[in-house]
Amino acid sequence: VQLQASGGGLVQAGGSLRLSCEASGRTFLLSAMGWFRQAPGKEREFVSAAKWSGGSTLVADSVKGRFTISKDNAQNTVYLQMNNLKPEDSAVYYCAAAFTFATNVNYYDREMRYDSWGQGTQVTVSS
Repeated sequence: VQLQASGGGLVQAGGSLRLSCEASGRTFLLSAMGWFRQAPGKEREFVSAAKWSGGSTLVADSVKGRFTISKDNAQNTVYLQMNNLKPEDSAVYYCAAAFTFATNVNYYDREMRYDSWGQGTQVTVSS
């Protein structure tokens, strides 16, 4: 499965961005898709995940209430709507695809659960 992320950019604090990630290839393998981010000098951290079948989603506490994950199964695309952005949200955002099925969406909050990664898209929030 190949992943192509887009939608990053420069935005002022309080602004919004929507990231997209389109999967191609053997998409029948998808069990979940997720978003992670990595700021300079920091480890990559979980942001959000969505199970591919059904509507279960998971959002990190640090972005809860501001970020929303959604998906379009027909388009093999997952989105991350980011509102009320803060300078601390600045990072490279990566989308990822998991092939292992899990009943609980909480399973998908760790990098090791994912099998394929996109190239990353830069989000910069100015104060």
